[in-house]
Amino acid sequence: MAKVYFTKEITPESLQKIYQALGVKLKGKIGIKVSTGEKGAKGYLKADLIGPFVKSLNGTIVECNTAYPGERNNAKDHLKVAEEHGFTSFAEVDIMDAEGEIKIPVHNGKHLKYDLLGSHFDNYDAFINLAHGKGHMMGGFGANLKNQSIGFASRDGKAYIHSCGKTKSPKLCWISKHEQIDFIESMAEAATAVADYLKEQNKPIIYITVMNAISTSCDCDKDQDDPVMEDLGIVTSLDPVANDQAFIDMVWTSKDPGAEKLKERIDSRLGREILPYAESLGLGERKYELVEI
Repeated sequence: MAKVYFTKEITPESLQKIYQALGVKLKGKIGIKVSTGEKGAKGYLKADLIGPFVKSLNGTIVECNTAYPGERNNAKDHLKVAEEHGFTSFAEVDIMDAEGEIKIPVHNGKHLKYDLLGSHFDNYDAFINLAHGKGHMMGGFGANLKNQSIGFASRDGKAYIHSCGKTKSPKLCWISKHEQIDFIESMAEAATAVADYLKEQNKPIIYITVMNAISTSCDCDKDQDDPVMEDLGIVTSLDPVANDQAFIDMVWTSKDPGAEKLKERIDSRLGREILPYAESLGLGERKYELVEI
């Protein structure tokens, strides 16, 4: 059974503390995958919260360009938004698909035959999947699994996942025909492919989700809504399925009336279905032991 460490405090100090609770010391060049947030979004993880943690590891903020039209669909504009949102104030920001992409295999996928990552992915010795827990207009919710699938994918890779393996074209992916469950499962397949690829190279990855500023929409939404419920805290694990399950469980057991809006968003998009499917692919397990620190 996976261990998920949890703290109710959301501070730079508690972020450091919960990372240390894992007992894993990452070495070498460390890529820290966060969402830099679309221009106009409000909920992305802020520099004053994550900056000290990233600096303590001499980490590099890693991102890939978006498949949708916006301010982050090319490296030049993406870096400008990252600067405006404060990320370049404490770390180097690497748009990993600025110079192309690499293809990695998807094993036992129903929808995807491969996954496309930014070509700079191979430059790193270890990763931290540092997610912001919130809702999502298309996926229901976003946390570690979404950050590992859509987040690590190149621009064309994002299109391939969104179209459930039908096209790599960022223009055509939005008009491709598929069932919602196919998209949810495609994200799980891509997230598993990343984990498998890292495992084959003996490169570690750890998972942290900050559950604050919880809105029903994602940091990729320039019109992101205001938070609908109370902050929940921070969870971390070596298992992304367990970590996402812990976030979902905290939403479902919350007594905050606003949690109902988030639950409706998640279930209307079949968001929770990513968890059993990811588990079936061997990415992790839904059962976990919650250790409060």
